[in-house]
Amino acid sequence: MRRLGSGLLTRVGARPVRSDRGSATVWSVGAIAVLCVAFGVVLAMGQAAVARHRAAAGADMAALAAADHWAEGASGACARADRVAAAQGTRLVRCAIVGETSDLTVMSGRGLFSAEVRSRAGPPGPPGSPGPT
Repeated sequence: MRRLGSGLLTRVGARPVRSDRGSATVWSVGAIAVLCVAFGVVLAMGQAAVARHRAAAGADMAALAAADHWAEGASGACARADRVAAAQGTRLVRCAIVGETSDLTVMSGRGLFSAEVRSRAGPPGPPGSPGPT
């Protein structure tokens, strides 16, 4: 037997013996990296879902508030809807009052995790039609 420069012992004429020492560390680091990426994707999806639900709730409440105050005119009803949307942590993007029906769009979140939701509220029937008497 002879000693090679790396400290491995081999028989004369045989190839050097390679060690698997440290390979588990490499596999462990790879597995941890994959788990971190998967965890990040799940967190991002959760953040997007929260923004969507917040926008939907804010839009529904703001539309109901605007429809409830239609008699104040479009500017008064939309101002009320804007206050309700802001109280819900959302932003009023568009507001239209046709008769007793409010039709508006609310946005929640920022950047990639933003959601825009449209909501209508008012009496049953087409917009502008008189409600049940």
